[in-house]
Amino acid sequence: MPCHLTSLTLLRFRSHLRTRLTPDPRPVAIFGANGAGKTNLLEAVSLLSPGRGLRRAAPEDLALRPDAQGWKLRAEVATGAGARALETGALPGQSRSVRIDEKAAPQLALGGVLAVLWLTPAMDRLWTEAAEGRRRFLDRIAMSFAPDHGGAVLAYERAMRERNRLLRDAVTDPAWYRALEAQMAESGARIAATRRAALAALAAATGAAETVFPAADLGITGPEGVPQPEAEADIAAALAETRRRDMAAGRTLIGPHRADLAAIFAAKGQPAALCSTGEQKALLISLVLANARALMAQRGAPPVLLLDEVAAHLDADRRAALHAEVLALGAQAWMTGTGPELFAGQRGAMQGLEVVSDGGASQVVEADLP
Repeated sequence: MPCHLTSLTLLRFRSHLRTRLTPDPRPVAIFGANGAGKTNLLEAVSLLSPGRGLRRAAPEDLALRPDAQGWKLRAEVATGAGARALETGALPGQSRSVRIDEKAAPQLALGGVLAVLWLTPAMDRLWTEAAEGRRRFLDRIAMSFAPDHGGAVLAYERAMRERNRLLRDAVTDPAWYRALEAQMAESGARIAATRRAALAALAAATGAAETVFPAADLGITGPEGVPQPEAEADIAAALAETRRRDMAAGRTLIGPHRADLAAIFAAKGQPAALCSTGEQKALLISLVLANARALMAQRGAPPVLLLDEVAAHLDADRRAALHAEVLALGAQAWMTGTGPELFAGQRGAMQGLEVVSDGGASQVVEADLP
């Protein structure tokens, strides 16, 4: 049985004062005018996974304005192991809290319950923006396969922040550095191994798929194409050797945090950054679908997909192909668009929802698809 949401309640979240949905396992086609609150629904689902959601917003920015009294999300999730209850939210001035099956839990635990993948218009710049965005994209892929990957990233970053503080303070005692560099080397090696395993899983899923979307050859490199150390001993040695240079810069200049995701449009042998905007979009869709297929192979169930305004950027044939692939995958995909015509031919196959703005607050109603 596909892992999917059976209920979703938004309380004072973004433009939604109180919205309750009862989706079934089918894909969910959401349409409405710009600014009605469609993407807010997808963002709510994204916050049922570890991290800051598809907009990377701070907790205080998620509350309904202007009163900003705090917000809460509740969801029931059907999984192969039975129904699970997820809840997350934040009160004014407080950090985000998480509850799983009515018990307090760390954010990272959400990844063990529900796998969520997304594609948003902001990600269209992925191949041309700074490496940080691609690295974050890569780490979300890795975390979809291994939820504890997020813990390794946090451990590495904590130790690196302490090392950077020593560098800025011009501390020279090697004993202070060795302890922190040992922590960075251990967690950094785990990060690198999980990233490599994730790309291997994507490559296998891509090779086995019948799809109209272009394949990408993926690799991991570093600044100016220079690979970063990945084995624990190599990371530790590189950090020790570069202390003087790092002290001059005031920060750590080598390691997994400098990795970059490289992508080649396989059929053309051309870097993604040099492809047309349409080709770049198609590559992103291909990667998200490959990630979903790989998770299906690993978990026996597809992840929940969040596809924001994807259909608007595709011609009719590719739009139909995307719908067909999502349906074949059996995933509960939440897809947005400005009008129902973007989901033409999907009556019965998808659940239709229309979002309207009523006095500034979003309302959601069931709607028929063409």
